Amino acid sequence: MLEEMERRKNELREKSEEFKKKRNELNIEASALAAKRNDLNAKTKELVEEAQKLKEKRDENNLKVSENKKKRDLLNEKANKIYAEIDRIRRSLNLADGPALKELNREIDRLEFKQQTEVMSPAKERELVETIASMRDEFRRKKEQLEENVELRDLLREAQRLRDEASKHHELVREYADLAQEYHDRMVEVFKQADATRAESDRVHREFIKVQENADKQHQLFIQTQKEIRDFNKVILAIKRKTKARQTMIARESAVKTAKDIYDRFKQGEKLDTEAIMLLQRAKLI
Repeated sequence: MLEEMERRKNELREKSEEFKKKRNELNIEASALAAKRNDLNAKTKELVEEAQKLKEKRDENNLKVSENKKKRDLLNEKANKIYAEIDRIRRSLNLADGPALKELNREIDRLEFKQQTEVMSPAKERELVETIASMRDEFRRKKEQLEENVELRDLLREAQRLRDEASKHHELVREYADLAQEYHDRMVEVFKQADATRAESDRVHREFIKVQENADKQHQLFIQTQKEIRDFNKVILAIKRKTKARQTMIARESAVKTAKDIYDRFKQGEKLDTEAIMLLQRAKLI
C-alpha cells in the first residue's frame, strides 16, 4: 500500500511540474500579448490625437472660407448696386443696348463658379471657357462705352474696385477651401488608421484573455495537485509512523520475552554474560 501511494505521489509531482511549466509559458505569452495590446492602444491614441488636430485645422480653414465668402458676397452686392445705378443712368442716356452690366457680371460669376466646381469633359470645359471670354469682351466693350460719361466712369471705377476686392476674397475662398479639403482627406485617412489599429488591439486583447484564462486553469491544476501531494504526504507519514511504532512494539515485546527466558535460566543457576545482564537491566528484571 505504501509503495502504491509513493508511486501515485510521484505521478502527481510530475503532473504538477507540467502544469507549472505550462502555466509559466502561458503567462509569458500573455505578458507579450498585453504589451502588444498596450502598444496598439498607445498608437491608436496618437492617431486619434493627430486626427483631432487635422479636424481643428480643417474647421479653422472652413471658418476662413465662410468669413471670406461673406466679405466677397458683400462686396459683390455693393458692386451690383452700383451696376444697377449705372444701368439706370445708361437707360436714361439711351445707351441700354444688350444685357446690362449687372446681368453680365452675374452671369460671368455663375459660369466661373460652374467651371471651378463641376466635372466636365475637356470639350465642354473649352466651350465654357470660350463663352466666359466672350462675355468678358462684351463687358469690357460696354464698360468702355460707358466710361465716356464722367459720372458713369467714376461709378464703373468704384464698381470695378469692389469687384477686384471681391475677387481677392474669392481667391482666398478657393485657397482655404482647398486647404480644408486637404486637411479633411488626411483626417479621414488617419481616422481609418486609428480604426484599424483599434480593431487589431481588440483582437490581441481577446487573444490575451483566452491565453490568460488558460494560464489560470493551469495554475488551478497546479494548486490542486500540490494539495493532493500534501494529502498523500500526510497519509504516508502517518503510515510510516504507525509502522515504526508497531515495529518498535514488536521489538520491545521480543526483547522482554528474551529477557524473561534469560531470567528464568538465571534463576535456575545458569551463569550470565555481560550482554545478558545488560538485557535484563533494560527489561528491568534486575
